[in-house]
Amino acid sequence: MSRGLPRSRAPRGSSAGARGPLILAVAVLTVGLLAGCQAATPSDAAGSTAAPASTSTPTTTGTPLPDPHSLTGASTAASISDVVPIATDVTSVLPVTVTDEEGTKVTITDTSRILALDLYGTLAETVVGLGLADKLVGRTVSNTMASMADLPLVTQDGHELNGEAILKLKPTVILTDKSIGPREVQDQLRDAGVAVVFFDGSRSLATVGEQILAVGHALGVDTAAQQLADRSEQEITDAKADIAAMAPSDPAKKLRIAFLYVRGAGSIFFILGKGEGADDLIDSLGAIDVATEAGITGARPANSEALLAINPDLILTMTGGVESTGGLKGLLARPGVSDTTAGNNHRVVDMSDGQILSFGPTTGAVLRSLAQAIYAPTELRP
Repeated sequence: MSRGLPRSRAPRGSSAGARGPLILAVAVLTVGLLAGCQAATPSDAAGSTAAPASTSTPTTTGTPLPDPHSLTGASTAASISDVVPIATDVTSVLPVTVTDEEGTKVTITDTSRILALDLYGTLAETVVGLGLADKLVGRTVSNTMASMADLPLVTQDGHELNGEAILKLKPTVILTDKSIGPREVQDQLRDAGVAVVFFDGSRSLATVGEQILAVGHALGVDTAAQQLADRSEQEITDAKADIAAMAPSDPAKKLRIAFLYVRGAGSIFFILGKGEGADDLIDSLGAIDVATEAGITGARPANSEALLAINPDLILTMTGGVESTGGLKGLLARPGVSDTTAGNNHRVVDMSDGQILSFGPTTGAVLRSLAQAIYAPTELRP
């Protein structure tokens, strides 16, 4: 079994450790307290008021773009409204027995009532992409797409699973991973006789297809899963090719980007480094991940010293995170942020919490949306 984690996501690992589902010392204690983390609908998807620079990068259509270093102001990447299902007449071939990520053999005999529960929202997004949206009976706060808007929430206080609410929905199969919890609830559901399948909680562009295949196999829709995986991987390839035409080709001129995870006005403020997914995302956007370059692994507290050491040209972050810390003004007021090149130029690009690091069937569209906000914004907020 394979694949399968932030929405308002908490960082995956500590600054010293390997990838994990959450920062054990911080996120496990705080994820349940992060109320109000649902991603907001961006009001400003793009738009540039900056004057054209003397140097430019061509778009895929040959239209020159301004030097990205010359842009000042913040922009929001447009949200992806929904996943386009690979088919509308998909039928599960059951029973299916799988060995899940934890080594547990699980037999799935009924997919009529599905719950897909992870911090990223990726598992439910994949179910929709497989053509099984009508089988979903609930959602987490991370699932903000239109097709899931009317489903009842099964999380409370942010991302904490509500066992009672879940059991009321009488699910026949639950897809989940260690990115969400508490674990006692997942064990309670399995003890109640529900088929609970654990997936890998890691995320990267390289594993998008692999996870889709794993989810599809568990639901008995292997053919649809192969088609969705192929489509998703091709969309990623096409998006990366187009982005390569937008981003500076000279390594010395590439944007230097940092991904900051912020929640509230307190201590939940991290630089996401190697192994957190942000490194893969930034590389695919034709930029340099300054955290990885500086040797940061996992997540490191974003204090003034650390921010000045990496000094990004642009900050990537989550829309809900920016809102939770007092908007752009609140983010820039945090120690060290305004002293960086990105902070001084207000160069912050945010995107829906549930999409920016989801690495699911909409990844190609997410890359395009972020590239638009980074290299060709239609509006920049001071």
